[in-house]
Amino acid sequence: MLGYAAWELVAIFVAMAFAGFVKGATGLGFATTCLALLALALGLKESLPLVIAPSLVSNVVVMLGAKHFRVSARRFWPMLLLAPVGVVIGLFALARVDGAAAGAALGVVLLAYVGFAFAQPHWRLPERLERPLAPVTGLTTGMINGLTGSQVMPVLPYLMSLGLKREVFIQTINLSFTLSTLVMVVGLSKLGLLSTNAAIVSAAGVAVSIAGVKGGEALRARLSDDAFRIAVLLVLAAAGVGLLVKGVA
Repeated sequence: MLGYAAWELVAIFVAMAFAGFVKGATGLGFATTCLALLALALGLKESLPLVIAPSLVSNVVVMLGAKHFRVSARRFWPMLLLAPVGVVIGLFALARVDGAAAGAALGVVLLAYVGFAFAQPHWRLPERLERPLAPVTGLTTGMINGLTGSQVMPVLPYLMSLGLKREVFIQTINLSFTLSTLVMVVGLSKLGLLSTNAAIVSAAGVAVSIAGVKGGEALRARLSDDAFRIAVLLVLAAAGVGLLVKGVA
């Protein structure tokens, strides 16, 4: 069916539902979580186009619930503008490297950050460094996104280190996700990775992903700030392990 075996379609939709739940509970992690699961079954390059539609829609749903759009855009516009530029650079690299190796490298980075965050739970970036690091963070995040499909590094540790209010944090990081995803659509099409069949399956996954998001949002309302932070780190740790295992298998 559409070039996929029945078990592959089941794996795709289960991964999308779970990633949607993670997204709703933590405000992030759809693409990274979904890719970590799908790459184990299909390969990273084959999985990238599948997460496009549900990732984009889940981002918008979370953004609408988080509000604070103007606050986030005004404060972080240099980072947000550079992220799409980085995606283009990363996509050029993706066309020339092995997808599994790129995913494994990202897995190592994710696990290293989780270890640091647990060791230094209250680390804060000095205020004087916020603005200079914003464009660097956006460009680097975009490059990693284009190369691996994951959208969380280093924008996640950067934003977490600023001590933002939860909803401002969620709005800002999802703005970054959304802009990068739009560029990924064009880039994957140019690379020949976004086939008609993949686009159809991706679109079909929107419903299950949103159902997962709604379930996760109900859980998020009950989480304390500390529990929320731990949930975010656990999402990253799971994604890192998945990408690393796939890369070295």
